Amino acid sequence: MSEGTRQDAGAPAEEPRPVEAEAEVIEDAEIVEDPAAPGREAEEADGDRAEAVEADLDALLADVKRERDEYLQLAQRARADFENFRKRAAREAADAERRGKATVVRDLVPVVDNLERALQSADGDGGAEALAKGVELVLGELQAALARAGVEAYDPSGERFDPTWHEALSTRPAEPESGLDAGVVAETLQKGYRLDDQVLRPARVVVVG
Repeated sequence: MSEGTRQDAGAPAEEPRPVEAEAEVIEDAEIVEDPAAPGREAEEADGDRAEAVEADLDALLADVKRERDEYLQLAQRARADFENFRKRAAREAADAERRGKATVVRDLVPVVDNLERALQSADGDGGAEALAKGVELVLGELQAALARAGVEAYDPSGERFDPTWHEALSTRPAEPESGLDAGVVAETLQKGYRLDDQVLRPARVVVVG
């Protein structure tokens, strides 16, 4: 018997490897997952959300800036319109004042003319009488001019004293025969003048004390 034959006969037979075990190892190797994969997906999702939030904030900021610019333009236009209105109102008021003065002056010029003529006529014969007539004529024209301008003269004698319309220069003791009670205007020293409800000059009076 040869050497090779003896070795084969004496060596134990090698056990065959189970086929199923190898399959399990292969299967186990196939289902193993990379532990870093879920983390990367979460990071990518967080990054996408952050970018979306940043984009929303940029859009919101752009809207706010646009609205700010619109409001600023509106405020500037309103300010310019108000300034133009103020200047126009001041100009119109000045024009109205000039027109009012011109109207009064036109009414007073004839009064001045008549007063000058009255003074000239006073130098001749019958000067006093001519002067009196001239002054009377001038007074009438002046009163008419004031009336056309809306100015009214008032004499509050016998009326209850009213500090809104009257200025008391002195007081007088009550006299039973006068029939005037305390607080009543006893005498008007100077007539008052008013334009509508505005006092131009209060009536200067003596009041019963």
